[in-house]
Amino acid sequence: MSVLERFRLDGRRALITGGSRGLGRAIAQALAEAGADLVLVGRTAADLATAQHDLQHQTNRNIQIFVADVGHPDEAVGVAESALATGPIDLLINNVGGRREDIPPEAITAASWQRYLDLNLTSAVLLTQRLVGPMLQRRWGRIVNIASIAGPMIAFKGIGGRHYETAKAALAGFTRAAAADWADRGVTVNAICPGVFFTEPNQRWARERPDWQQRVLSQIPMGRFGQPEEIGPLALYLCSPAAAYVTGTLIPIDGGFTLW
Repeated sequence: MSVLERFRLDGRRALITGGSRGLGRAIAQALAEAGADLVLVGRTAADLATAQHDLQHQTNRNIQIFVADVGHPDEAVGVAESALATGPIDLLINNVGGRREDIPPEAITAASWQRYLDLNLTSAVLLTQRLVGPMLQRRWGRIVNIASIAGPMIAFKGIGGRHYETAKAALAGFTRAAAADWADRGVTVNAICPGVFFTEPNQRWARERPDWQQRVLSQIPMGRFGQPEEIGPLALYLCSPAAAYVTGTLIPIDGGFTLW
């Protein structure tokens, strides 16, 4: 097998949460181009339908879509079971998440705290629980959690919503613990820790808070935000046979943000 062939995903099927836009959409593109069929999960039917149409046209892969808000635990469980009912899942990308509200920790309500933990942490745990069983039986599977540099590595300066750092730090811990449990059973578990990518939510933050944009850019040695398509190759690597000996890692992709 040549080195490039080690990145092929022919015959594999990937489930990607938040797969219709942003980082999830870029990861979906990369996996489909490498030969994987996809199950895309998102909250908005129109966005999912657009992603399905475009990916099928561009890659000629089988693309299924499920409308669900996996931030609600019952919907996370339901979509996992529905996806399994249509075929095996070999690759799981727990991508959905977000800060969404700039609430200081002394002001957030218990209900909001739980809602954001469910979005950024519980969704990944429940989907992993439901989908890993068949992977373990087949002794092959890849789980990639989209964590963040916020939480496991830093706390962002000048911003609230510390539910985000808390959940992403816990997701990193879950990644390493699950990797240890399943390392000898054919399933790898890794986390990608993005810095600041120019996705729709961050574009909104930049419009509303120009001072925030300039402050963050000054903290990035490369002097720019990441573009969504730059995360796809890293996700592909972790999902591919090329990464067979990689598990329990937390990989920052941040333009050097965490160097300073």
